[in-house]
Amino acid sequence: MLSNVVQAAGLVEEAPVLWYANRGSGFVLLGLLTVTTVAGVLAGAVPGSREWPRAATQAMHRNVGLLSATFLALHVVTTVVDEFVDVRWWQAIVPFTSGYERIWLGLGVVGLDLILAVIITSMLRHRLGHRLWRGIHVLSYLAWALGTVHGLAMGTDAGTRWGVAFAAVCTMAVAVAVGARLVSLRSAPPSAGAPKANPVTTHRGMP
Repeated sequence: MLSNVVQAAGLVEEAPVLWYANRGSGFVLLGLLTVTTVAGVLAGAVPGSREWPRAATQAMHRNVGLLSATFLALHVVTTVVDEFVDVRWWQAIVPFTSGYERIWLGLGVVGLDLILAVIITSMLRHRLGHRLWRGIHVLSYLAWALGTVHGLAMGTDAGTRWGVAFAAVCTMAVAVAVGARLVSLRSAPPSAGAPKANPVTTHRGMP
């Protein structure tokens, strides 16, 4: 139904447009989610400076997260609208209900649902306790991991050299950020505790 509405409105003329949009938005989304995840991890690990205050890292985390949400929406809509594969709108939000690549598509849907949970709870953060908000917020890291697996398993270009290299760079970036965060936690004085980043609204997840 959604594809018929879009085609009737004259917004698309041929399937390859949707295919390329879905393909490209997936890679851009992974890159953006990686950036916002790294920024979210480092916001509490790297002390600010005059040239780059901690607030700048937090702002980047928030703003890139919002941009990630835009590309996430584009990726989901093009998946549903494109009739090359039969993915209904409810199968894009309910995990493991599609007959097409059930496992790998389902993992991507779980990542989507986690990001939606992060977005919604961030919008309602003033009504939630900080511990609950924080617990849901960190699920964006899991969403990033699921999205990466989803892309490697289903992506058209995932098996190419540049596709593998791109995924490897994203994975290494997150791994280095997590390593830096763990080092900062271990080196923090016991009385002071680890530095905490101010809560920010994300997609976003993506983190």
